[in-house]
Amino acid sequence: MSETEQRLLMLIDDEPAQSRLISALASREGWRTVVVRDTETAIATLGTRQGMQLGAIILDQWVPGDDACALIAELKSRRPALPILMLTTSASPLLAVEAMRAGATDYLIKPVAPDRLMTALRAATTREAPRAELQPLTEKMPATPDFDAMIGAAPGFRTALAIAAKAARGHGPVLVEGESGTGKEMLVRAIHAASLRAKMPLRIVNVGTTPPNSIESVLFGHEKGAFPGAFDRQIGALQHCDGGTLAIDEIDRLPETVQQRLVEAISHGICRPIGARHAFRVDVRLIAAANFPLRELVTDGLFLPELQEALSPVTVSLPALRDRTGDIPALARHFLARIGEQPGLRPLGITDSALALLAAYSWPGNVRQLQAVLFRAAVFCDGDALTSDDFPQLSDMVSQGPAGAPLHESVGVMLFTPDGNLRPLEEIEADVIRLAIGHYRGRMTEVARRLGIGRSTLYRKLSDLGIENAA
Repeated sequence: MSETEQRLLMLIDDEPAQSRLISALASREGWRTVVVRDTETAIATLGTRQGMQLGAIILDQWVPGDDACALIAELKSRRPALPILMLTTSASPLLAVEAMRAGATDYLIKPVAPDRLMTALRAATTREAPRAELQPLTEKMPATPDFDAMIGAAPGFRTALAIAAKAARGHGPVLVEGESGTGKEMLVRAIHAASLRAKMPLRIVNVGTTPPNSIESVLFGHEKGAFPGAFDRQIGALQHCDGGTLAIDEIDRLPETVQQRLVEAISHGICRPIGARHAFRVDVRLIAAANFPLRELVTDGLFLPELQEALSPVTVSLPALRDRTGDIPALARHFLARIGEQPGLRPLGITDSALALLAAYSWPGNVRQLQAVLFRAAVFCDGDALTSDDFPQLSDMVSQGPAGAPLHESVGVMLFTPDGNLRPLEEIEADVIRLAIGHYRGRMTEVARRLGIGRSTLYRKLSDLGIENAA
C-alpha cells in the first residue's frame, strides 16, 4: 500500500513509548499516524490540509485530563463524521457515558491489548458492528458468579451448564470451549464458586493479552537473575493458586514450549520456576478456556495432543449466540436492568421490534457484543424503551444482509417460517416454554405459575416436546 493510499490517524498523546507502539500497530493495518502532544495542536490540526484527510482520532484522556469530554465535543463539532476512540485508565461507567454522549465512538481502558485496540479502530472506521466495544465497562457490572446468573433456555446452552455444574463438584481439569464472547469467563467463575475450592484463590491468566515471552514466567514464576530483566523473584500463577483454581483463558494461543511444561505440571503436580534449582509440589485445579476446539487444533498440528488430553476429561462447549437466538429477549432485558443501575443511566424497556432486530443479527461477538450494543443504545435513548430505531447501524446491516428475510418475531418467539407460513403450534409452544425457563432462570415453580399451568403439567410438556429439563 503506497503512502497516498494510507489512511491517516491522529493520535493525541504525550507518552512517547505509547505513541510509538500505537503508531506501529496502526501501520500494520494500513494507517499513517500523526502524533500531537496537546489539545491546542489537535484542534489546529483539524483545520489543516493534513487534518482534512484524517480517518480517525485516538485520544489519551491523560492529555486533556478532566476536559477530555469537552475536547471530544469540540473535535466532533468540527468534524462530526470522524470516529474518536478514547484511551483512559479510568473504569468509571459515568465517564464512559459522558465521553460517548460527547461523541466518542469507543472507550478503551489502559493497558489495552494490541488486538483489542486494532479491533476497536477497525470497527469504528468500517460498517462492522462493534464486537468488544465497552468490554471493560461491562466487566464493571459483575453478575453473581453462579450458574443461576447465566441466562438461557436453549438446549445446547442448558446442556453445557448441566455438564459444568456436575464438573464443579469434582477436582479434575475442565476445558471450556466456545467462540469469543460466549460467556466462558463467567462460566469459569461459576465452576469455581460451586466447587470445594470456592474459598481458595482463583486466578485467571489470559494468554491472548500476555506477551508471548512473558507467559511462561507468569504461569511458573522465575528466580532473580533467571534471564535478562529478571531483577526480582516472581511467584507464578501455579504457586499462587496452590489449593485453589487457576484458569487459563485463550489456551489455544499458548506457545508450544509452554504447552509441554504445562503437561508436566498437570501430570506430576510439580511447578518449577524459571531458573530454580528445585521444583514445588502444588495442588491446583486447572480450568482452561479456548476460542477454538482443541481437538481440531491438534489435528492441524497446532496444539499438543498430550495437553489436549490432559485438559479435557470434562469438556464444556458453549454455543454461539446465533445458535440460541430464542435467548436474546431474556438476555436483553437482563442486561438493560444491569445497565440501568449504572451512574448516569436509567432502567429501560425494549420493544418487540427491537427484539426482532436483535434476533435477526448474527452476533459475531456473541453475548459480550450484545451487551455492548445495548449499552451504547441505552446511552443515547431518550424514551422509556429501546426500539429498532435505537440500533441504526444494526438495522442497516440486517437489511443489507444476504438473507433479506422479514423479521416475523414476537417477544423473541418466531411465529413464521422463512417462507412466510405460520410455524406449527407445538414448535411455538416449545419456544415459549424455553423462553420462560430462561427468563425465570430455571425456577420451574415460577415458570409453571407464570404460564398458568401446574408443575406436573409443565414437566409433562417438557417430556412431550423433547425439552431438556433445565431445573
